[in-house]
Amino acid sequence: IMEKIIEIKDKIRNYIIDTSYAPPDQVKDDSLIFVEGIFDSMGFVLLINFIEETFGIKAKDSELLEDNFESINAMANFVTSKIN
Repeated sequence: IMEKIIEIKDKIRNYIIDTSYAPPDQVKDDSLIFVEGIFDSMGFVLLINFIEETFGIKAKDSELLEDNFESINAMANFVTSKIN
């Protein structure tokens, strides 16, 4: 399961770096991507779409909380909980 989490984090990190133009060294597992201005609300919508399509999950409206998407760690935990 650890390899799976690392794989999820890598996919999310690569997506964030590719779409935000943030320097890769700024996008750490615990970086607060909205607080640090890496993504804005429009980026959030695209990020949700990416996560749903990439991992074959559907986020309920009640799950679209900053807590679930504030960092790569948070997103990997969210994806893992939806897959299991």
